[in-house]
Amino acid sequence: MRAPHEEDIDALAHLANNAKVATMVSRMPHPYTADDAADFVRRTKNGEIGKCVYAITKAENGAFIGCCGVEPQTDGRTVEIGYWLGEPYWNKSYATEACHALVDMVFRTRQDVDQIDARCRVMNVASRRVIQKCGFQFQGSGLAASLALGSNVPVEWYRLDRKTWMSLRSWGNIA
Repeated sequence: MRAPHEEDIDALAHLANNAKVATMVSRMPHPYTADDAADFVRRTKNGEIGKCVYAITKAENGAFIGCCGVEPQTDGRTVEIGYWLGEPYWNKSYATEACHALVDMVFRTRQDVDQIDARCRVMNVASRRVIQKCGFQFQGSGLAASLALGSNVPVEWYRLDRKTWMSLRSWGNIA
């Protein structure tokens, strides 16, 4: 994982311009253009999206395959994580690896954070599995806005607290 940069714009636009991706995340428009990608990279670089937005890349060649990030919540003790991958990279454990890395980074570097939240669309079985593999526990369900769909969609809400994370740090204990 690294900061998104200009060299990612073409891959970002190509991978994000997929309704199967855009309709599963809250804030991605569809269609997604090269201008959208360039604006995302610029806003990330300028800190307008937050300070914890990362490009997910393949270790062997640095190829851009998706994004992940951490967003502070209003209580000051909770952050929410989010992630997406381009469809060619689904079901290859990249999202689980990125989620684990984000969770570890948050709890190791942010002593003020007590818990991390994650949400996924009710119909997104793969994302739910990533969240569960990372030790998050189901908290409830509700609705969240979808920019791509222009409406609210049913979501499930999960939480991982610091104490639980500490007991699962080996990650090998999570099925």
